[in-house]
Amino acid sequence: MRPIVTNLAIVVTALAALGPLRADELPVRNCTWCHGTSAQGLTVAPRLAGQREDYVVHQLQSFAAHKRDDFLAEKYMWSATANLDPVTARNLAAYFSSLAPRAANDGESELVAEGRAIFENGVPTENIVACQACHGPEAQGVREIPRLGGLSFTYLKQRLEQWNEGHDALAAPMPKVARSLSPNRIAALASFLSFVGGETAEK
Repeated sequence: MRPIVTNLAIVVTALAALGPLRADELPVRNCTWCHGTSAQGLTVAPRLAGQREDYVVHQLQSFAAHKRDDFLAEKYMWSATANLDPVTARNLAAYFSSLAPRAANDGESELVAEGRAIFENGVPTENIVACQACHGPEAQGVREIPRLGGLSFTYLKQRLEQWNEGHDALAAPMPKVARSLSPNRIAALASFLSFVGGETAEK
């Protein structure tokens, strides 16, 4: 994968993004090698379709500045964003945010009810705030706060575990929030959110 990511950085740098990107343009195609041809995500690579534009821009900047320090960020995204110019970053973010997201629907259905309760109400007895307070009642996000609804169980669980382990320490308040979550609660939240926009979450 290393040569592919290095080539991605070179190609993106070489292309001057002068307007809105299209699905057939190289910067987009290079992103979809890992994030899927329709940007709906593949396993640990998150869905980009429908993600908040400001959030995507901020994450691209964080990768380039090495503020995202988890294993996959360091292995792939640091190189991919090393020479990404601001205009191309903004156009990539605008393109992906314009795509309609689809729910992954890959969580553990028996954990959905518990995950919904944590998302909507938090755990007051343990000072765990409701996720919807920041991410919105439909997990839709706002500005630099990401859309969580429908992201894959694997990706969401992995990100919460990374914060729980101390990665990405500057991404307040998530490291503190995640450290308060047990492995079972992390799995429950990730399960519920994977179905938001899908059939199970609507029941």
